[in-house]
Amino acid sequence: MTSNPASLTSDFFEALYQQNSDPWQFETSEYEAQKYMATLAALPHPLYQSGFEIGGSIGILTEKLAARCQSLLSVEVSTIAQSQAIKRCHHLTNIDFQMMSVPQEFPDKSFDLIVLSEVGYYWCREDLEKAQNLMLDRLRSQGHLLLVHWIVDARVLPLTGNQVHDTFLELVPTRLKQLKSLSTTEYRLDLFEKI
Repeated sequence: MTSNPASLTSDFFEALYQQNSDPWQFETSEYEAQKYMATLAALPHPLYQSGFEIGGSIGILTEKLAARCQSLLSVEVSTIAQSQAIKRCHHLTNIDFQMMSVPQEFPDKSFDLIVLSEVGYYWCREDLEKAQNLMLDRLRSQGHLLLVHWIVDARVLPLTGNQVHDTFLELVPTRLKQLKSLSTTEYRLDLFEKI
C-alpha cells in the first residue's frame, strides 16, 4: 500500500507566484468569476461579525468577502501572493492580513464564518484532519463553514476536491449541519453550520 502524498509547502506556492503573478487566472477567468458569485450567494447572512479566509492568494475573493464581514482575517503562505492582496485591498480597513501555514499555525480566536476555497486538496489527509478539527474548534456555535473546491482530478495534488468535502460530510449530523450543496462539472460548494 502506497503512502499518502505530503502536503504542498509554502516553497511550492512561492515558486509558482514568482513564475506567474496570477497562476490560476483569478483576475480574468470566467470560471473564477462565476464561482465567486456562487460563493458569495451561498452565504446566508448579509454580514458576519468575524470571518476567516484560509489561503487568500492575490485577494480577489478576499476583497469580495470583506464586504460581508465586519472583520476579516485572510491568511496566506506566499509572501508574493499576499503582497498583491494587500495592494488590491489597500482601501479596506476591516481586513487583517497574516502569513500563516494552516494547520501548523492557526489563529487563537473564534469566527462566525470560515471560508476554505481551493486550499484543502493541497493538504495531505493528516493535515486536512488537523485543519478540520482546528476550524471546528474556532468556529462559533451556529457559525458557517463554506467549502469551495475544484473537483477535476489532478494527479499532482495530495487529495481531490471531493475527498476534502466528503471528509466534512462525515461530521454531519454530529458536529455539522449541511445547509447547502452545489456541484458543477468543475467545482463543488458545500455550506455547513456548526451544531
